[in-house]
Amino acid sequence: MKKDVIVIGAGAAGMMCAIEAGKRGRSVMLLDHASKLAEKIRISGGGRCNFTNRHTRPENFLSHNPHFCRSALARFTPQNFITLVEKHGIHYHEKKLGQLFCDSSSQQIIDLLRHECDAAGVEWQMPCRVNNISRIHADTAPGRFMLETDCGILMADSLVIATGGLSIPQIGASPFGYRVAEQFGITVTPLQPALVPLTFAQGQLASSVAGLPGVAIDAAVSCNGACFRENLLLTHRGLSGPAILQISSYWQPGIPIHINLLPDLDAAAWLLDHRHSTGLLSKLITQYLPRRFAQAWCDDIMRDQPAQPINRYSETGLRQIAAQLHNWQITPSGTAGYKKAEVTLGGVDTRELSSKTMEARKIPGLYFIGEVVDVTGHLGGFNFQWAWASGHAAGQFV
Repeated sequence: MKKDVIVIGAGAAGMMCAIEAGKRGRSVMLLDHASKLAEKIRISGGGRCNFTNRHTRPENFLSHNPHFCRSALARFTPQNFITLVEKHGIHYHEKKLGQLFCDSSSQQIIDLLRHECDAAGVEWQMPCRVNNISRIHADTAPGRFMLETDCGILMADSLVIATGGLSIPQIGASPFGYRVAEQFGITVTPLQPALVPLTFAQGQLASSVAGLPGVAIDAAVSCNGACFRENLLLTHRGLSGPAILQISSYWQPGIPIHINLLPDLDAAAWLLDHRHSTGLLSKLITQYLPRRFAQAWCDDIMRDQPAQPINRYSETGLRQIAAQLHNWQITPSGTAGYKKAEVTLGGVDTRELSSKTMEARKIPGLYFIGEVVDVTGHLGGFNFQWAWASGHAAGQFV
């Protein structure tokens, strides 16, 4: 069977690309090894799909080439996708910081994409596993690429890899896209889990603090020049919550993260205002931090001395405590891995791709889009916007 375009991966980016190519009159086939369509969309945003972010900018993305994403993002904006959502009568709301969610269910976004694919004449093969891809010269065969699949031999002039990254393998994630890149001599940058909880070795995070799963704190967390102000959450294995997920994309093994527990307060001035108090430090700190955490944190930083009233501390001692409240340094031992990661950091090297078309520079007709590419968004709808934008960009040229 011969098609103008074959897209491997029926997720957000793959369906968007197929829609755009089909609207241009190209014959398009969309393949996926899964039996259920777009599981990652379905489970996203707590089942309501954080489908974009109004405030999307190139600065919201990490890449070895931070300018690569600019072209695609400029040509398909959050408003473009919002217009599509409104066309299908999907009600949505802004949760915070520009994050848009469906009022009802993420299934509405899947249905939107499926409907647009069908309207554009896209053909489907699901489930269909691709066993081998080979390149054929146009003068000897009817297509540039031949795919050996469970559904037979398929040929296409343009081949789009939209197979995602390694995150959430329990719903089908695999290294397929990276292997295709490597097969054709295209560089893949180092991969690691991103937007993922951080873990600590036993005894590394004070046992008193580690024993408080479920406690949430509004904090500013920084690492490697990045800083995020949102909630962090104590877990059985370490730290999670939006602030930690965000900073995990910047963390590297062996380096500490810095946590400002009182980002809205001058802790030194506040403590010195109470330097004559006969109360315990932990009780005072509960004015701003959860009681159980305040007690555990004080026990940790004062572990070499018994608890004492605030008026027993020197001014220097209080300033040192204030400095620790603003810069609590802890070093994770690792992450919770791809099973808990929302995305994959790294991917197909953007230096190998055209930022206008997503086509591989040295393999005409081969395109990479979405999470498989070395473009990783912050938490909050940015990765979906990259999927829509990169899929739209490739769809104009395949």
